[in-house]
Amino acid sequence: MSEEHRPVWLRKLHDWRVEHVSDKMFMLVLAFMVGLLSAVAAYILHGLINTIVALLTGRFHADTYNWLYLVYPVIGIYLTSLFVRYVVKDNISHGITRILYAISSNRSRLRAHNTWSSVIASAITIGFGGSVGAEAPIVLTGSAIGSNLGKLFRLDNKTLMTLVGCGAAGAIAGIFKAPIAGLVFTLEVLMIDLTMASLLPILVSCVTATCFTYIFSGNAVMFSFHLDSDWTVQRVPACVLLGVTCGLVSLYFVRTMTVCEDMFARFKDKPYVKLLIGGAILSTLIFVFPSLYGEGYRSINLLLNGKTEADWNQILDGSLFYGHSEYLILYIGLVLLTKVFATSATNGGGGCGGTFAPSLFIGCFTGFFFSRLWNMHQIGVYVPEKNFSLLGMAGVMSGVMHAPLTGIFLIAEITSGYNLFMPLMIVAVSSYLTINIFEPHGIYSLRLAKQGKLVTHHTDHAALTLMSLDSVIDRDFQAVDPDMELGQIVHQISRSRHRVLPVTDPAGTLLGEINVVKIRHVVFRTELYHHFKASQLMVEPAATLNDTTPMTRVMRMFETTQADWLPVVDSSNYLKGYISRKRMFAMYRKMVHDLSQD
Repeated sequence: MSEEHRPVWLRKLHDWRVEHVSDKMFMLVLAFMVGLLSAVAAYILHGLINTIVALLTGRFHADTYNWLYLVYPVIGIYLTSLFVRYVVKDNISHGITRILYAISSNRSRLRAHNTWSSVIASAITIGFGGSVGAEAPIVLTGSAIGSNLGKLFRLDNKTLMTLVGCGAAGAIAGIFKAPIAGLVFTLEVLMIDLTMASLLPILVSCVTATCFTYIFSGNAVMFSFHLDSDWTVQRVPACVLLGVTCGLVSLYFVRTMTVCEDMFARFKDKPYVKLLIGGAILSTLIFVFPSLYGEGYRSINLLLNGKTEADWNQILDGSLFYGHSEYLILYIGLVLLTKVFATSATNGGGGCGGTFAPSLFIGCFTGFFFSRLWNMHQIGVYVPEKNFSLLGMAGVMSGVMHAPLTGIFLIAEITSGYNLFMPLMIVAVSSYLTINIFEPHGIYSLRLAKQGKLVTHHTDHAALTLMSLDSVIDRDFQAVDPDMELGQIVHQISRSRHRVLPVTDPAGTLLGEINVVKIRHVVFRTELYHHFKASQLMVEPAATLNDTTPMTRVMRMFETTQADWLPVVDSSNYLKGYISRKRMFAMYRKMVHDLSQD
């Protein structure tokens, strides 16, 4: 929106704000607003999901299977895909990855529809049984609220990044009533540095979102948990081994998810094929394992609060395994393995949801499965199943997201399990160290890291990632024809600002370049002006850059070739312009300076 098209009242408000409110104070006001709106969005989304689930499954019987499990998920995916295709008309999947992409490649700008579209789409998907989580859509919603508020008041890119972090932190804090987890989430997952300029706004957003969530939904935590058996040092080996197990399960989850996503990507232009495949896989899995329906928080609460076999056997309700308690451990293991396929089928088939809740779900089942096998085989000291179910949640979350602090504080806060801080740390760190051997990036940052577009806490690397290749391309170049004679080339040199002249064919394809310095021995000999042509004087460029080349690689190419100018071409070798070494390094130094300021 250009300045002349902005509403008069908005321009007056902006002018009044600049005159009467300092930038720091205004930032805190916006952080408060972002936290409040994120809490409202989270409350609305969970209200919609619970309402849909109650309407669809309220009359299901626990003592028998339910055929409608074969129908509801397909309807949900289909309705979601129609909503996205005809109403939103934009890709809204992979919410947290989209935030990371916006930070690294789009100057922290998220589209306005992201403030509401993910709420509606994920409510339909999850309410009808989609085996995904609501957290990533809400995080995207909160970040979009922060981004669009910042754009409304013409704030700079660095401030926009902080507001995006405020939205994400407020969303996590609001969903789980976990302000500390919201704070560390922005640090570990979104890679936003907690400088003095960003720490206070993010804290304000987290506290605001948490307080308003308490107002909206009362004092109850998301997962009720009561510690029955205090942790003892004798359980350290079991905790370490559980952490290693969680790390391997996390690796299985990330790798399998990636393979499934790539499979569905092959049918990008065939939505009904994706719906058929995804819907068939999802509905079949839910029919056999009803625990996979929706977010799965009911199953988590059963494992966290069970004290007897009868309590835990409620996991089998509504399934083909009902009444066969001897198959409980088999059921738990099969659900643990198939959850990733249910989640992939949901998103791949056209649904909308995140992997936050699935990682909690898989972690809880992993902890229970591990502790039950440990106790069955009497390996060392007895370990409580409910405690290890809780620890498993932190372990798998830490491994899947590469975020051990988020796993520790989130699980401690959402269950009030502060007495288990020591084992939480042991399991989370062990899981992270295990998966880090095989996979250096978390599930949200994996794709961006492969593209070289991931912002990290390393200032130098972050500066290069945030730099736009398009912003440093010089398109004001004088191209010459390969048949152009030396006399005409000299005339072109007099009009050019550069030391190189690109040689292109009529279609603009780069054939070579003429270095002015290297032809100076013939430039002043007028008798040779009709004897040489561009094709005879041109040489191969020192290197050629693609228009999708990451800035980190551009920097390396300049260091390797020691060139002053490098051409940029597209996939068909069409010349788009040149990058100046001097200009790129000047922009890089400015970016590092801006990132280094508090």
